[in-house]
Amino acid sequence: MAPKVLVSDKLSETAVQIFRDRGIEVDFDPSIGKDKDKLLEVIGKYDGLAIRSATKVTEKVLEAATNLKVVGRAGIGTDNVDKVAASKKGVIVMNTPFGNMITTAEHAIAMMFAVARQIPEASASTHAGKWEKSKFMGVELTGKTLGVIGAGNIGGIVCDRARGLKMKVIAFDPFLSEEKAEQMQVEKVELEELLKRSDFITLHVPLIDSTRNILSRENLEKTKKGVRIINCARGGLVDEEALADLIKSGHVAGAAFDVFSEEPATENPLFGLPNVVCTPHLGAATTEAQENVALQVAEQMADYLLTGAVTNALNMPSVTAEEAKIMGPWIKLAEHLGAFIGQMTDEPIKAINILYDGHVADMNLDALNCAAIAGVMKPANPDVNLVSAPVAAADKGIQISRTTQGKSGVFDAYIKLTVVTDKRERSIAGTVFSDGKPRFIQIKGINIDAEIGNHMLYTTNQDVPGIIGTLGRTMGEGGVNIANFTLGRKEAGGDAIAVLYVDAPVPDAVLKQLHDTGLFQSIRPLEFDAA
Repeated sequence: MAPKVLVSDKLSETAVQIFRDRGIEVDFDPSIGKDKDKLLEVIGKYDGLAIRSATKVTEKVLEAATNLKVVGRAGIGTDNVDKVAASKKGVIVMNTPFGNMITTAEHAIAMMFAVARQIPEASASTHAGKWEKSKFMGVELTGKTLGVIGAGNIGGIVCDRARGLKMKVIAFDPFLSEEKAEQMQVEKVELEELLKRSDFITLHVPLIDSTRNILSRENLEKTKKGVRIINCARGGLVDEEALADLIKSGHVAGAAFDVFSEEPATENPLFGLPNVVCTPHLGAATTEAQENVALQVAEQMADYLLTGAVTNALNMPSVTAEEAKIMGPWIKLAEHLGAFIGQMTDEPIKAINILYDGHVADMNLDALNCAAIAGVMKPANPDVNLVSAPVAAADKGIQISRTTQGKSGVFDAYIKLTVVTDKRERSIAGTVFSDGKPRFIQIKGINIDAEIGNHMLYTTNQDVPGIIGTLGRTMGEGGVNIANFTLGRKEAGGDAIAVLYVDAPVPDAVLKQLHDTGLFQSIRPLEFDAA
């Protein structure tokens, strides 16, 4: 029986035809994406669901989707899909991460031109029958300094286009290596310097804890007088109220925003201000981009439903069905090892080295590599998945190497991950026990046996009396329950570590209390997808 796919959002007829040409039965009804009751009623009939942003794939929808095998998102963002529920249900979630990069970058450049020359206001004035030529004095882009916050896929294209406009390009990106910056012909700087030097600032980073409000009131006040701000990335990166105040004061000359902290944006502090260009999240809204992502998602879904091939999956690796049965726990381990180092590393990464020891060296190492790299990259870029991770690493100029060797110790197999920066090397090793659960077995060269949970705390200290008592007492007083507590040391009185698996995130007040004891060299809360 042929697989059956529902297309519940607007998708091009060409994409729909791809399903039909490959022998897949397809129902194309964009109205269903806006009718949650109808979606719940019909979803049980389908093997695949192709969507854009209108359809909300909730836990309730997934519960009703008794035959669903794959959800394909034509685009990058999958906030409208409950990926945790999908994973538990065994439903693959795919996206198309590379289909609209050029379109979004071009929109940022267009917005920069618009705010530099006050084009929207000049157009409205002229349409109104006025001829206010002297009112709309602009500035040239040539010779100006463009500060790019985030020089990844889209930011990198903006850098290239800006250099073509003869702009001086400087970039702030903690994960951009000096070698990659030199190759891109941009100057790598710290955020403080970018704020002081830039005539224009454009943002191209995801919205995560470290980037939320990155252009805060404090940082906006540090900018060069007359700066113009462009945001075509994510709402929430800029303090919009503070920016409005600085535009009114004359410190900021203008702004161009395609994204807002609340969308749809019907009200905003920036609306109605002079020389502020606003568009309704049009970054990916070109015919070419919409067609590209639609065709890509149709091909990917058809490949999976007909052959089992997995591409651009957000919640599983690209492996065959036979491999998945054996490799599943090892893939999860590789992700955890990467996530540990990714959360511990704040400086640019130069290299990721992965050692496979014992029988794991005979598995699908490409998939394991992708899992480890994705784990390292994801804390800084949540959109990275197991397929796009190597591309993202290459874009950052990160060198990837892997080594295999026969069984060398007490474990039948293990994986060791080492990350190299200009300042240090950081390594961690892990294995999978007979119960199928991944474990950390070595950190900083110190042997341990640490169970991995969703919420963890990692500390380093000198091996002195009182560490266990301090950790236990402080966690208890802070209402944090410890599920598992692991200690390790190099030698008596030497470097030591503690790894705590706790039932909930450790509150900031508890972290401060630990810090104030003066017993710990570092204290780091960690989060893992250990489901």
